[in-house]
This record gives sequence, C-alpha cells and structure tokens, in this order.
Amino acid sequence: MTSNGSVTSNGSVTNGAGPGSGAAHAVADRPAEVRHLATPAALALADLAGVFDDLQTVLRCCERLMAELASPRGEPDDLALEAYWTTAVLAYGRCFATGARGVGLTADDVTATGLPGDVLGWHKVLEQLRGHYADPAVNPRESFSVGATRDPAGAATGIAVTSTPRPRLDDVTVRQTGALAYELSRLVDSRIADQQKVIFKALQSMSSKQLDALPLLEIVEPQDAQASVHPAAQQEPAADSGGA
Repeated sequence: MTSNGSVTSNGSVTNGAGPGSGAAHAVADRPAEVRHLATPAALALADLAGVFDDLQTVLRCCERLMAELASPRGEPDDLALEAYWTTAVLAYGRCFATGARGVGLTADDVTATGLPGDVLGWHKVLEQLRGHYADPAVNPRESFSVGATRDPAGAATGIAVTSTPRPRLDDVTVRQTGALAYELSRLVDSRIADQQKVIFKALQSMSSKQLDALPLLEIVEPQDAQASVHPAAQQEPAADSGGA
C-alpha cells in the first residue's frame, strides 16, 4: 500500500496538509518502515485527520476569497468566488457528517468554540448553504423565470427569460466562516493528539512478530515537502488507558 505523507516521531503518519500544518515543525528521522493499522482507534484517528484536512481547506478557501474580494482589479472574479466559496461550504459540511466511528463534529462543538455572537445560527446557515450547493437541481448563481411579453393592446408578442442573481458574497460572510473553521480546527487538533497517545500506548505492548504481520505501507513524501512532527507527538505519549 502506498501513502503520501510525513512521519511523526512516534511512528504515526500525517498528510502534508494534516494536523498542525500551521505550526512550527521539527524534522523527524524517516522510520525504517511503516505498518498499516486498521484497529477502531486507528480508523477513528484517520477520520479525525480527514476532518482536520477539510477545516484547513475551508481556511485556505477563505484566505483566497478575502484576497479576491480585495482585488485591485476592481470587480472580483465571480467564477473564482463561486469556486472557492462552494468548496469551503462543502468541506465545512463534511466535518459534521455522522460516521460509523462518531468522530464528526457536532453543534455542541460549534458552541464550545466560545466565539461571540450567534455562532450556532451561523453554523446552521452554512449547513443550509451546503444543501443548496449540493443540490444538482439548484443553480447557485441565479434563479430563472419565464414570462410572456405583451404589446400595449394586450396581445402576446413573445417570451422573456428573466433571472434574479443570488446575494453576492461579502467579506463579513467569509471572515465569520474562517473564524469558525479556525476554532474548530484547534479542537480537532487536540483530539488528534489525544488519539495518537492512546494508539501509541497500545503499540508499545505489541511484539515485533505482531507488527510484522501488519500490512506494509510505502510512504511517498510529496515533492519539496519534508517530514514533519506534529507538536503533540514531540513528547512521549502519556499513559492514557485504551487500545489501538
């Protein structure tokens, strides 16, 4: 099996855009090999990494949206706005998907961010937008209507197709979404660190023979990327209870 990613000091593998990607990293020695874990705890960690990656995607989209909205060209590129905003909303919505391992975010997590204002209300707006953008029958840019044209005498003269643009994206909307994604990513990052400790403790009790029986993962580092250490992995995992 082949995977792109970087390797943490306790043997776990993170994607280049994975947990802690915005923090300072220490370069880790490349391990002799990596074995694939498919235990419930390991699968839950993989799901958490996916949630974190989606939140990072939201943040990157918001950064690009702010730059586009402030473009010195004058009018922003509508196509770029739609592309980045749709990607951000869909990625945000995936973070709250209910999965078999129950690691998706919840409304309680949104409230726990402690952000001022009606943060839960904004979360619900984003969820509604996700349904709107994911609907294959809804045009995200405009709504269209058809009417009959008439002359002064009242006789039909033709057909008119009219359109009503959707509300235009603004910087307040983008800032609110980015702030929420940032706080949620901090929460997920902490959960990832805790999950790593649980898994690593279980790994320490496994024999070399048991590790040899696990499928081998071939790690291919992305071009121009260095192996990095997640901040939570720089310390020896604490003696938490639980299995891998």
